[in-house]
Amino acid sequence: MVLTRTTNHTYSHPFPTVTLAFFLRYYSPHLNPFSSHVLSTDTISSHVDPATGRLYTTRLHLKKSRMPSAVVKLLPTSVTGGGGDKSSYVLETSVVDMKEGWMRTESRNLNYTGVLSVVEEQHYSTTPLDGSAPTGPALSLSSRPLSPNTFVTTTFSYRSSLGNKKHDRTPVESAETPDDTGPRRLGSWITGWGANRIQRSIESIASNKTDDQIIKSRDGMGLVLERLRNNGVVSVLRELRRREGKVVFDQ
Repeated sequence: MVLTRTTNHTYSHPFPTVTLAFFLRYYSPHLNPFSSHVLSTDTISSHVDPATGRLYTTRLHLKKSRMPSAVVKLLPTSVTGGGGDKSSYVLETSVVDMKEGWMRTESRNLNYTGVLSVVEEQHYSTTPLDGSAPTGPALSLSSRPLSPNTFVTTTFSYRSSLGNKKHDRTPVESAETPDDTGPRRLGSWITGWGANRIQRSIESIASNKTDDQIIKSRDGMGLVLERLRNNGVVSVLRELRRREGKVVFDQ
């Protein structure tokens, strides 16, 4: 079973600006204070398909992460690694079609997947996905008036596989001293609680925590968008490079 939830949001900014803000949102805490938990971002690949003109990008983010306290209390330390801040890799893939005016993204955690796998899928578009857009022949983004809004649909999928056989013998490394959380004891503990019950509890806890994350993510995007609108792309990037101590050639 996979627990899913979907939300919709509208940015009062045109699609090209929103796509740029998406790629800049983790550039620096000076640009987006809500991104201070992002330790690093690396671009693995980026290319434009010559046939479609679509931009395909794969990035790897290293983020500070804290497992929900309710999950830490629920599970043995050999599974959670105990409380406190940790780091986790997040793989992000995206496809942008500037001609048709849409962008699709997917982000998934690469760590602790035995406890919980979270997949975030987003669809950005110049028209809402509820079918309320005007009907007529499809036009490229450059052939129609630029919409002042960008519509976003976000879907989160939560899946816990804790207790499944392939994960029973692969507990997360922990700095805690061994106690009663060895593989056999862990198996007995899961059997006592019921694997399905534990999995559903973990998925539900993670889903409830997402509300706060969504608000911070949107607030961060909003800050980036406002700075781009008020100062312009070149000025924003030039100021960030100055703050980083990089050489900037003023024109």
